[in-house]
Amino acid sequence: MSPLSPRLYFPPVKITNSFAPGKIIVSGEYAVVFGHQGVAVPTTIGMLATYEESPGAKSLATHWEGIQPTNEWREFLDEIIRRIEKHRRPVRGVLTIKNHLPLGKGLGSSTALIIAVCRSILGTECQKEARSIEDVLNPGHSGIDFAVIWEKAPVSFTKKDGPKPIPLDHSLLANAVLIDTGKPEQATPELVAWVKSREKECSNALETIGHCSEELMAGKELSEILKKHHRAQVELGIVPKKVQKLISEIEKAGGAAKVVGAGAKSGGGGMVLAIGITPVQLRGMHVQSALITL
Repeated sequence: MSPLSPRLYFPPVKITNSFAPGKIIVSGEYAVVFGHQGVAVPTTIGMLATYEESPGAKSLATHWEGIQPTNEWREFLDEIIRRIEKHRRPVRGVLTIKNHLPLGKGLGSSTALIIAVCRSILGTECQKEARSIEDVLNPGHSGIDFAVIWEKAPVSFTKKDGPKPIPLDHSLLANAVLIDTGKPEQATPELVAWVKSREKECSNALETIGHCSEELMAGKELSEILKKHHRAQVELGIVPKKVQKLISEIEKAGGAAKVVGAGAKSGGGGMVLAIGITPVQLRGMHVQSALITL
């Protein structure tokens, strides 16, 4: 796809907008891959895709606003378009992505991009097509990201029963904070495959994470659930040392936290969900990265 250029612009015959939120997995990372329950909620921030359809144009011009993509993300968008074109005529005109999601850091940005772009081009009834693209571009995914982002509502999810809307208390994450701990050095499919290859040794940690989801649905205290969940994630090996140190400091200050998303073996851990602690306290811990207050 080409960058936005006035020379390629033709008056649109149709303009379609589609917003897709990100997601926060409150409980269930990795465990859902093995059949356990997961619980996820949509974020208030996300991606807005605007498609200005111009059949007279010779190509599709793409433009990003907000958080900017790397070349890898631009190529990911190009691949989404190529696969959409298998379901309809060639895509021509201008596609604008207004992005407020940190990219590749555990908030479901790749799935949000797939859904936002598919809906803007194919229409609102494109779940089957969007899911087929998700299956190819995010291999090994559990399905929970797609479910909560597509539904734009809290869901409980198991591979056996699929997504189920749940009446989750909206105050559950009141005053929670998302902390950007940096980009993981491993991609999600690689991490999922790594955990799958160690299923037997990871079984206790996966069971614990599954129990955390059950306790969350039963109304247990969230801070205790997050602490237990975090320790199971450490046991899985997907919480880098510097992130473990940060979460330890948060717990000492009276809060609780866990990695959201796939985490990492090394590098940054993506986004960390923290409760019971303020941005001022976090800055006192020398946390200088971007903070999102929920």
